[in-house]
Amino acid sequence: QVQLVESGGALVQPGGSLRLSCAASGLSLNYYGIGWFRQAPGKEREGVSCSSSDGTVYYADSVKGRFTISRDNAKNTVYLQMSDLKPEDTAVYCCAARFTIGLLSSTKYDYWGQGTQVTVSS
Repeated sequence: QVQLVESGGALVQPGGSLRLSCAASGLSLNYYGIGWFRQAPGKEREGVSCSSSDGTVYYADSVKGRFTISRDNAKNTVYLQMSDLKPEDTAVYCCAARFTIGLLSSTKYDYWGQGTQVTVSS
């Protein structure tokens, strides 16, 4: 049984930083791509960043230069380091997994976590 569990969400002030974690079980991240997605109230789900099993990474323009995706395959965990956070980054952040290739399109993923809330507010 595949499980993805996100953690690290919190309330943070604008300009602050957070690191989200996505811990996987039931699959090996050596062979899977991971995507980070977010959804704010009343808005569509947005692809934030993705990482393929070969190390290729992509970022949405809205977070480029501020967010960094990384993975620790030994811990079967993917991280999303977020810095210079803005109020518009407020959303529920979810990770998702699919075989080998990470994509920013949410329709291509097989497994999803439950999400973690990030709130950026003063």
